[in-house]
Amino acid sequence: MLAATLNTHLSSIKAQDIELGTIDIATFGANVDGMIIYKNTTGDAEFMSNDCITNGLYKVIADYYPIVMGRPSIGKNGKGVIVVDPDNLCMPDIAELSVKLPAEHFFETCNYKNGDTVKFFNLRKFFRESGISALPEATFSRDHSAAIVRLIRFKDSPYVVLYVSLPHVIFDGTAIAAFLNNWAECTRNLDNPEYKLKYPPVNDRKVVRDYFNTVTAIEPPHTKHFKDLGAESLVKVPSSVIAALLLAAPDIPAFEEQHLLHFTAEKLEQLRQDVDKAQTTNLALAAVLTKTILQANIQMFNSMPTWSYVMFPYDCRHRTEVPMTYSGNLSFSAVAPLESQTVLDESYKEIAQAIKEHCSKVSSEYAKSLIYTVENEIGVLFQAGISLCNSPDTSYVGLTNLRYMPLYSIDFGYGGPEILSNGYFIREGMQRIYSNKQDGGIDLFMNVKDDLFEYLKKSDELLKYADIIF
Repeated sequence: MLAATLNTHLSSIKAQDIELGTIDIATFGANVDGMIIYKNTTGDAEFMSNDCITNGLYKVIADYYPIVMGRPSIGKNGKGVIVVDPDNLCMPDIAELSVKLPAEHFFETCNYKNGDTVKFFNLRKFFRESGISALPEATFSRDHSAAIVRLIRFKDSPYVVLYVSLPHVIFDGTAIAAFLNNWAECTRNLDNPEYKLKYPPVNDRKVVRDYFNTVTAIEPPHTKHFKDLGAESLVKVPSSVIAALLLAAPDIPAFEEQHLLHFTAEKLEQLRQDVDKAQTTNLALAAVLTKTILQANIQMFNSMPTWSYVMFPYDCRHRTEVPMTYSGNLSFSAVAPLESQTVLDESYKEIAQAIKEHCSKVSSEYAKSLIYTVENEIGVLFQAGISLCNSPDTSYVGLTNLRYMPLYSIDFGYGGPEILSNGYFIREGMQRIYSNKQDGGIDLFMNVKDDLFEYLKKSDELLKYADIIF
């Protein structure tokens, strides 16, 4: 019965070539993934059933996201494309996994004076003790499925983990959140074969090209910084081969040294008040992290880095006429290159202001310049890539704010998730902020080396506001 239904979905997919945008191909080899944890509060025997979740996935892909079943190639014009061939689809990889321990075995808890008990999923403990040492990561490499889904069930436990991994080349953070919600919406309405999404995605990359054709590029300061930094060694690559070069990139391996901090809503507000009540919470948190990570970096390497970098991605949908439902990559990065000695000498308030001056003045003109850089000066991108890390020469905080993304609304018909967790990121130094609906605080997932984290754990300034979960 399920096989026939899935074949019906697949039969509606038409042959097509979907031209990728410049920012799409710049992410090739990376993936976006997450772990969404649901609780069966009603004892439903069909809770998050594999058939239901699979049926909904095939329907949303066939009806709205056929690009997920396509394969990367180079078009006749030298541009990167995803070829959707109904006779050679890149099929999703979906499976159920069973763990012989209860999910609660992998939970960490914090008990607060106000009576709140907050639960967290310890991913590192899960991989150590569950019998599942790793989960597959999806990219559009020829040997992988472009959509990987795992439903993980536990012994004598009401919890189910939904693990999803998708290639970054077709989704940025905003788009993946929309995809997950659209998948859930289709699943909730499987009984109605005529159902249409309330807000269908816009997949055509032409809307981005058309918009940026009307924009005049203005180079952001951090681009000039990286140019100057690698002036003598920047790689020169003809723009005509950029797509082929990037689409030949190997998979980027995950960085597995992940840690989790939790900030209650009260402590987070206290941090903002202590740093500068005129600033946003994000900037105040970034200021504290910038200095404390630099201090840990100095202790670990026993040397002073020249530069301390702070990176904020920003969603250009909010700064352009491109529809908010656009499903491709439209996120860009703003980087603050700060002299490390200045970071040590200045107050948190001054650091927050310096970060703001670099990272808040983002615009579509800056974004147009970054597109030009990828297409014509790819060496600058490589220079930034080797600079944005924690090393004897550089300190790095890459802070992605996912607090306001609609992740708790991903409801497949059984209610929204109880806990949000994370797969491993692809870069050291990257950090992600998730909202925590249990107490209204935030969870900060940190990708820093275990050795560096040992020094961070001793930071009185950081521990004044944060609880270390793992």
